[in-house]
Amino acid sequence: QLQLVESGGGLVQPGGSLRLSCAASGFALDKKAIGWFRQAPGQEREGVSCVGVPDVHQWYADSVKGRFTNSRDNAQKSVYLQMNSLQPEDTAVYYCAAYRSASGYCDGPVDWGQGTQVTVSS
Repeated sequence: QLQLVESGGGLVQPGGSLRLSCAASGFALDKKAIGWFRQAPGQEREGVSCVGVPDVHQWYADSVKGRFTNSRDNAQKSVYLQMNSLQPEDTAVYYCAAYRSASGYCDGPVDWGQGTQVTVSS
């Protein structure tokens, strides 16, 4: 059974950093594109980033380019989102998601993790 478990969220001051982890089980992580999404209170869920197969295929939302970085460790069955220079507008619940397509592209239906809260505040 596919499972994604996020961790690493928390409270951080503006300008700080956090690294989110997404632990995967029940499927071959090296064959799936993995995306990060976020949802702020009262807002729609939005895409933040994605690492495809192979890992050279990456996408970032304009709002996080240059600040957030994806990485994948297939041996650890985990995907990471390094978030630097965090700002209050980055406050949201962050979700990782595995794209169901066998293409390895960041496109199409996904399976979701449960989310982890990130709060950026002084």
